[in-house]
Amino acid sequence: MKTKTITDIDVQGKKVLVRVDFNVPLSSKNPADNITVTDDTRIKAALPTLNYLLDHGAALILCSHLGRPSSAADKQFAMDPVAARLSELLGRPVKKLDEVVGPSVTAAVNAMQPGDVILLENTRFEPGETKNNPELSQKLADLADVYVEDAFGSVHRAHASTEGAARMIRAKGGPAVAGFLMGKELDALGTAVSDPPHPYVAIMGGAKISDKIKLIENLLKTADKVLIGGGMANTFLKAQGHQLGKSLVEEDALPEAQRLLKVAANRIVLPTDVVVAPEVAADAPAETVSVWGIPPDQMALDVGPDTIERFNEELQGAQLVVWNGPMGVFEIDRFAEGTNALAKLLAALTAHGVQVVIGGGDSAAAVRKAGLADKMTHISTGGGASLELLEGKELPGITVLDRK
Repeated sequence: MKTKTITDIDVQGKKVLVRVDFNVPLSSKNPADNITVTDDTRIKAALPTLNYLLDHGAALILCSHLGRPSSAADKQFAMDPVAARLSELLGRPVKKLDEVVGPSVTAAVNAMQPGDVILLENTRFEPGETKNNPELSQKLADLADVYVEDAFGSVHRAHASTEGAARMIRAKGGPAVAGFLMGKELDALGTAVSDPPHPYVAIMGGAKISDKIKLIENLLKTADKVLIGGGMANTFLKAQGHQLGKSLVEEDALPEAQRLLKVAANRIVLPTDVVVAPEVAADAPAETVSVWGIPPDQMALDVGPDTIERFNEELQGAQLVVWNGPMGVFEIDRFAEGTNALAKLLAALTAHGVQVVIGGGDSAAAVRKAGLADKMTHISTGGGASLELLEGKELPGITVLDRK
């Protein structure tokens, strides 16, 4: 069942509580400094939702977490620089409040007119936020007539601002719906989970298989092929009998890797060659070797060109590709070639009409580093949330929303 969005409701004259993702990088962690936003990508991503609501006569009460403050005393995580940048981008004043809830917040909200924008203080300054405290949830709900969820990166957490407030606004008869950014995430990732076009190829990378066993199992229910690279491929290769030298191998996960290979050997595609080095260092001597010939004093740190060619063959004809996790230690240039080559392949597929979804986190960072972010169909804004959705989990910040 599909989730309702802001286009399904009337917001004229309404006060709308919007949970945004303004967890952005800042210029300093010293509260005495003039702190500014150094990357406004997430703020810009919220603008279509905010402008739509403003154009349709709403007053906006925005809330977000920022960083990991231990208490409200961590003023380096205050929302002031975010409010300043948002005001510039919206072209209108944004009133930043110094509290999340309380009498001063209630008074400011009561005085709002359509077109006004308020940004509440960092939600994590309230100890009840991460505990989904009912009292905090109710106070947030009391501020607004409508709840809009547009912070996909936080919907896998049942917090007061992501689940509790939405539930309590619904309890008093108000709508709780998705914003445009949220809607895009659900369309792209939801298609992969519930109704993927075929052939559907999933690509998994990253360091650990143990983090993604459930994800791989779920993908094997829907995907035609699962291509595996990165550190997690090492455990699968060892499960096949390869010697991995000094490579990262999760010994505890070997039985799971063997089980998955047994049930889906013809659909799991592993590297045929790897780039090895004696250590993870920018100046380490590196060479490309077959997976059958990894020296005992070396570690696999990237996939090789033969593997990329094999992956390319498996991708031909695909209608949907979902990629989560880099193919190697992409932060170091000499071990980023496999990841970059894969990103270029996927960009070319997108240009030919293939639906290519990047599942957030390191894979999203890798695509941006390769300068190919605008060449993909969709890049998820939530690493953890996208993983859990692809695993088939119900996410509390989504299940609480109204259905069509």
